Amino acid sequence: MSITSLYSAASGMRAMETQLDVIGNNLANSNTHGFKSSRVNFEDLMYEARRQPGSLNGQGDISSTGLLVGLGVRTSNTQLDFKQGAMEETGRSLDIVIEGNGFFKVETFDGASADGSAYARVGNFTINNNGDLVLGTTDGPILSDDINIPESVDVHSISVSSDGVVSGLENGENVEIGTIELHRFRNQQGLKQVGANLYIESDASGPAIAGEPSTVGFGTLSNGFLESSNVDSVTELIRMIRTQRSFELNSQVIKATDETMQAVGRLRN
Repeated sequence: MSITSLYSAASGMRAMETQLDVIGNNLANSNTHGFKSSRVNFEDLMYEARRQPGSLNGQGDISSTGLLVGLGVRTSNTQLDFKQGAMEETGRSLDIVIEGNGFFKVETFDGASADGSAYARVGNFTINNNGDLVLGTTDGPILSDDINIPESVDVHSISVSSDGVVSGLENGENVEIGTIELHRFRNQQGLKQVGANLYIESDASGPAIAGEPSTVGFGTLSNGFLESSNVDSVTELIRMIRTQRSFELNSQVIKATDETMQAVGRLRN
């Protein structure tokens, strides 16, 4: 009988270990621009029905309650929080922020997705040797909108309008360079995180829906800003303390169960 409490407490410790892993990742990325925090969802396991509700008691009456003993807990999934991060002013012309819904589409390394594309919330763009806009990450994926900055355009003069039009000064005159599209998904929670501040679509997210910034369902763009991580460090620290206490309590259950089983063993002798 004490075996049940051992398994239940062990499942609780495993669940809390996963919770700590997610909290640790959130805190580690509290300064990562465009990062979206995750939370762990839990669900209880099956129940051992030692007496079913509604069964007949000794007097032949229907029992109003039963005797059900749970078998522990498990992690059901992790859920992304896509709420907007704080706006951080950088003053850099190639830093572009999305205010509201949407993702930038970039061309990433082979094998990351079926069509070689990925999506990002962060807009810390820079220019490669060909003049293309690329994300300022290790792999530097190219923005899919074919924004190419001519050598004759002053990079510091580049501006991005709320509807995604990129322009800059060329020989003292303002010229239009291109337009940035945004992409959204019916189920953002179904996106797959692949690192490097990127997401790729999955069967759960559904295909990407492209649209112009400032239109219905899409956010607006502006440059000179970046979106900060939406991790709330205080909330994560509180979760961490609660998780640690829960882990300790489950370990105490295992210790108490072990002592109980030892006592039962001594009685048999």
